[in-house]
Amino acid sequence: MAQKKIRKAVFPVAGLGTRFLPATKAVPKEMLTVVDKPVIQYVVDEAAEAGIEHFVFVTGRGKGVIEDYFDIQYELEQMLRERNKNAELSLLADLLPTAGTASFTRQQVPLGLGHAVWCARDIVGNEPFAVLLPDMIMSSQKSCLKGMVEIYEQTGGNVLAVEECDPEMAHKYGIVGVGDKVGEGFKITQMVEKPAKGTAPSNFYINGRYILQPEIFDILETQERGAGNEIQLTDGMLALANQQDFAAYHFKGQTFDCGAKDGFILANLAFALQRGDIRPAIEGPLKDMVGRLG
Repeated sequence: MAQKKIRKAVFPVAGLGTRFLPATKAVPKEMLTVVDKPVIQYVVDEAAEAGIEHFVFVTGRGKGVIEDYFDIQYELEQMLRERNKNAELSLLADLLPTAGTASFTRQQVPLGLGHAVWCARDIVGNEPFAVLLPDMIMSSQKSCLKGMVEIYEQTGGNVLAVEECDPEMAHKYGIVGVGDKVGEGFKITQMVEKPAKGTAPSNFYINGRYILQPEIFDILETQERGAGNEIQLTDGMLALANQQDFAAYHFKGQTFDCGAKDGFILANLAFALQRGDIRPAIEGPLKDMVGRLG
């Protein structure tokens, strides 16, 4: 049976970005740039490559610049036209979502990822949807979400993206149990949030990409607060797993946590080295710096 198409994606962008203070006192963490694009643009591009048609941003106080970024800026475009900067005009046009395909709703209080997802319920409606954590940007030949959609088209239900970690580090992550193979992934047999050392069912951890059925909203609406006194998405998924199947897509590219300083710096280096217009200028100096590390 054909599955409902994944048309909508939710981007929880209400976080305060405390790991990046003082920069995030005035600039949303999602608008910090990796090379020359904001972090959020990489995540939206990933969703677009996977066929997403409607982009739903769950924002908070001080995040209005994200909405402005995904809008036309008439003064800037007029200046570019007057100066015949056609390449820059084309770049801005290519990045702009089609009118009516971006929605913004507010999470007035910071009650966790599960609550942020729940805030998008009326925009998403009664259909399956994707969730992409905006801190996590990925580098691969095929976008992570596109691979997840391919698994979803085979299995239906819910799909999580997973990667392998050092088994000794499994206690730091949300870990899944491995069942029968499905395409580039497998059926999930269990989910454990930060298992005690030596008890993890595998070394596959959830990496910040989800495809979920709309029944998750009813669960999140009445769910009690969990870790950190917040409504945790993981708790909601555990409850949903009692009713519906979950599968995993095994992502094999690189993931950078741009909410952390080290991940952000590594992302800038990795994406700069992928650019033919930038790599020649930085490759030599980078090698010199590495050489001086001894």
